[in-house]
Amino acid sequence: MSESVAPDRYQPVLTWRLQAARYVTCVAISAFVFLTTWHDRGSAAPVALSVDFVFGLAAYAAVPFRRRWPLSVAVFTTAANAVSSIASGPSSLASVSLATRRVWWQVFLIGVLGIGSSLIFVSSLAVQNSPFWLVVMWNAGVTAAMLGWGMFIGSRRELIFTLHERALKAEQERDLRVDSAKSTERARIAREMHDVLAHRISQVSMFAGALAFRDNLTVREMRDSAAVIQAQANEALADLRSVLGVLRDADGQILDKPQPTIADLEELVESTAKGGLNVAFDNSITDPGDLSQSAGRAIYRIVQEGLTNARKHAPGAKVTVQITGSESYGVDIYVRNKTGFASTPGAPGSGLGLVGMEERAQLAGGRLEHHVQKGEFVLHAWIPWSS
Repeated sequence: MSESVAPDRYQPVLTWRLQAARYVTCVAISAFVFLTTWHDRGSAAPVALSVDFVFGLAAYAAVPFRRRWPLSVAVFTTAANAVSSIASGPSSLASVSLATRRVWWQVFLIGVLGIGSSLIFVSSLAVQNSPFWLVVMWNAGVTAAMLGWGMFIGSRRELIFTLHERALKAEQERDLRVDSAKSTERARIAREMHDVLAHRISQVSMFAGALAFRDNLTVREMRDSAAVIQAQANEALADLRSVLGVLRDADGQILDKPQPTIADLEELVESTAKGGLNVAFDNSITDPGDLSQSAGRAIYRIVQEGLTNARKHAPGAKVTVQITGSESYGVDIYVRNKTGFASTPGAPGSGLGLVGMEERAQLAGGRLEHHVQKGEFVLHAWIPWSS
């Protein structure tokens, strides 16, 4: 069951046109009742007319405040209807306005007061044109119809207000989902770009740094280093095109080539070794079986980033990569290298490598930790077999 809305929230703003229409209706009702009962006042007409005008004008003065004090104004104008035919217009407007709020005890109170006031006014007339029971039935019917109309208006206003609020909420939630999707996609693209480019660019930086700092290289050595730089730069450009393809693909998938998995680790280690890094690789998972693609991709990227970090911060150290695991346990990834080596010249760190690895491990349902133990930097990640 939905919560009820406070009446003040769904009441419409009254423009001058709406106000004018309401007051014209009030005047029409007052004129009709006044002219209908004019000839039935008898000898007390002058006094009755004075009282009628005084209370009628007071009712007209009170009715503009019906929204600020709905019950008080409705009670006053309805009570004034007992001695004033002119007050019938403001009384009708105040009663309908109160009924739109749909507070049952207030509607019942005004209904009883309205019937009583009408009967008192009819009883004060010198000439009785209709049987009393017919007058009672007529006043009860008019009062019930008037209050029922007010409750219908209130229900419709609340329904329109609720639908409008739901539409606004749906639009806000849609915008939040779009913003969240954009943020997630930006983070994914940034992570992919960092993972695929940092490895290549670190090799380019290392060989370029060697060319800049060593002045005893032969022409052949310089040519070989330049060839490695060119090859790695070309690989970086190819990887960049692959990653940027996600911006043009309607399905949000990387274009041009499939994502690497655990089966591509041998090629990664060989490429890294050719780049000058001393890597010892031990992979006990010879048959990945039903290892999920997302788990294999996460393992590959973590090892790739671990090698990239080792090349940046410990270029002369031996790096040990060890992968163990089973379908029932999951996969452990260890990347170790000695500390205390100078960083590769000209290879600034982004500070996002470890953050990106932690995000990848968490997205795959695993975890990642790193620490220094006995002079070694140890990177340890655990990835579930099926993530």
